[in-house]
Amino acid sequence: MIHRTAVGFFLIMALVQAAVHVQCSSVMAEDWPWFLGPRHTGESGETDLKPDWTEKKPAVIWKQSIGTGYSAPSLLGDRLVVHHRQGDSEVISCRNRQDGVEIWKYEYASEFEDPYGYNNGPRCSPILTAEACYTLGAEGKLVCVSMKDGKLRWEVDLRKDFRLPEWFFGMGCSPLLDGNQLIVLVGGQPDSGVVSFDSRTGKVLWQSVGKSTWDGTETPEGETYRWTGEEMVVSYSSPVIAEIHGQRHLLCLVRQGLVSLNPETGKKNFAYWFRSRVHESVNAARPVVIGDQIFLSAAYQVGSALLKVEADGQSVTEVWTNRRNLLAHWSTPIHVEGFIYGFTGRHENEGELRCVQLSDGAVKWGTSGFDGDLNNLRVNRANGKVFDAETGAEIPYPFYGRGALTRIGDRFVVLGERGTLAVIDVNSERYQERGRFSLDEIGNPAWVAPVISEGCMYLRSEKWLVCLDLKEAQKP
Repeated sequence: MIHRTAVGFFLIMALVQAAVHVQCSSVMAEDWPWFLGPRHTGESGETDLKPDWTEKKPAVIWKQSIGTGYSAPSLLGDRLVVHHRQGDSEVISCRNRQDGVEIWKYEYASEFEDPYGYNNGPRCSPILTAEACYTLGAEGKLVCVSMKDGKLRWEVDLRKDFRLPEWFFGMGCSPLLDGNQLIVLVGGQPDSGVVSFDSRTGKVLWQSVGKSTWDGTETPEGETYRWTGEEMVVSYSSPVIAEIHGQRHLLCLVRQGLVSLNPETGKKNFAYWFRSRVHESVNAARPVVIGDQIFLSAAYQVGSALLKVEADGQSVTEVWTNRRNLLAHWSTPIHVEGFIYGFTGRHENEGELRCVQLSDGAVKWGTSGFDGDLNNLRVNRANGKVFDAETGAEIPYPFYGRGALTRIGDRFVVLGERGTLAVIDVNSERYQERGRFSLDEIGNPAWVAPVISEGCMYLRSEKWLVCLDLKEAQKP
């Protein structure tokens, strides 16, 4: 049953790269060296943290002004790297984790302009190892610099080296590091949708996906797709590697659908058509792997699908499909014990956080973030803040919109589209909140999921990078 309110708006791949240690606070601390954290799922292993903001919000440790972008910061050891746009340059900025002060930077010119009016900064999160930092810019510049001092090791201009059709929002898919290869969803024609580069040199190791994958595919509408050579193959859904039936699968949700590749060779295992009939549409949420099943979700009238990988690893069967239960626009849903939690909605006013039962796709509950009386809400026209008409108290923006989730044990940290931060229980039966607050520095659009590392939470907006202390504001 959906609880409706007024609608306003793998496994860790290299433990040595995500050092786990115990701090004096007793919190199991871990690094967050790439997109969606050490396990690529948006889940923190610091389960001793029990955030609760009903009585006290987390304190700001530091904040630093930064340039624009939608990429999350990455953390390794005592360093944080943020990729952002300042003026006519994309900047890879390495900072001290303790205070946010810059240690080194590497920058290069960028002429990227978002055709839809969104900001012109990088969309992809850095990948950090003890030796190197890898970034992918909005204009397609793939860069490797030294983690020690930021000196350039190698770079590849994807637009020059591959035939890339026009895109919607630039390059927006974070690369994936697998041993000595860096896997990038390049989106090139005719068959360089996915490219593996030697992480030490930038040399191409293999390329795959495109015409050979999709030409002649039977779509769900009963049509036979014929490849034209002009298709966008670029994806906004980051790849992930998972072991299924003892076989490693590189799972890439490109514009046309899901492809499983052998990560060593790029050879296709299987493909599954998963694409909107709307031209101006993208797949952006990452595939979620649960045992031998794969959950997919997308907006633009697509919905969700649960697939079961056959034992030979060469095909999938549909467990169920549903066009209405969960339409994830960009934030990747999170699976917990048989339930999927995530945001649905193409537009802000459709945004709703939902809990969906994995076995059959049934919606267990949903919330816009607000279940009170709309008549009690007022807007201060001077500053745009929302306040309670009865008490006069300023309150965080009441609706989540198309938000993002980060899990810590049995709780989620929610970041709403206009900057509202909340803690909720991981609960398949009902929506249970444990306090919320907002920061002036984190406003609309707040599209970067919270990063959690060593008891701290890191947030970024179009102007600010903020570090908050999660250790104090908590309760069992």
